[in-house]
Amino acid sequence: MRYLARQIFRGALALSIVSLLIYLELPVRASSENIIRHPKNFWALKGQRLFNETPRFLKEYNHSSLSCSSCHLRGGQKPFGASLIGVYNRYPRYQARAGRVVTLPERINGCFVRSLSGKPLPLKGNEMKAFMAYLQWLSKDVPAGKKAPGFGIKKIKGIFKTNLSRGKTLYAVRCARCHGRNGEGVFRGDGRALVPPVWGKKSFNIGAGMARLSVAAAFIKWNMPRWQGGSLSSQQSYDIADYLIHQPRPDFAGKNKDWPKGGKPADARY
Repeated sequence: MRYLARQIFRGALALSIVSLLIYLELPVRASSENIIRHPKNFWALKGQRLFNETPRFLKEYNHSSLSCSSCHLRGGQKPFGASLIGVYNRYPRYQARAGRVVTLPERINGCFVRSLSGKPLPLKGNEMKAFMAYLQWLSKDVPAGKKAPGFGIKKIKGIFKTNLSRGKTLYAVRCARCHGRNGEGVFRGDGRALVPPVWGKKSFNIGAGMARLSVAAAFIKWNMPRWQGGSLSSQQSYDIADYLIHQPRPDFAGKNKDWPKGGKPADARY
């Protein structure tokens, strides 16, 4: 009985610690106080909420348990954590995967159908208006045509031969404590994810950028384990990424339309 009580206590303590750390990781610059002083305050604030709590507010369009901030850390503001500061001023732009110039709303919808395994937002709807307002607010200090420091994900230089067995072991030691032994994540009592699932039916699908080995490895190296970014070597990051992307996840129905003009990356998952 005492053993069971200790296990329950340890589990509750671990969940409380994870919850506290996630709370402390909330966006600093994107606080409601800062956004309220912005001319587009109402829509930027609404966009921030949709960005950080996507499954809660956009269930119709998001079929995963991920939020936008699951990949774009700290509300899209963490340097090399898939930062989106300045992204508003970088579109429209040519995208090789689409084989044409795409707008920012189209790029946002690309995340919804791939990374969130869902369906597109209405281009003229209030949800898209809110996302655009938030991304514009994030980008307000970056001149058009300029790339903000820490934008996107920093690439890893070099070529690495991966090992799935090594990656499985590393995942168990360095990742499973938060993301779960089976990649299932950690959920609150109301079903919302505290830590996102990294594979399975509620994770990103094979069409997501994170399903590519080079992208996942770079993201892991500079950002994982959470609050310990840079502690893994490039080789370790590649091994974990290779193991992670080879786990079950949803298919992407539009995969046959990607890279219509060629140039498909060698690490695409289809």
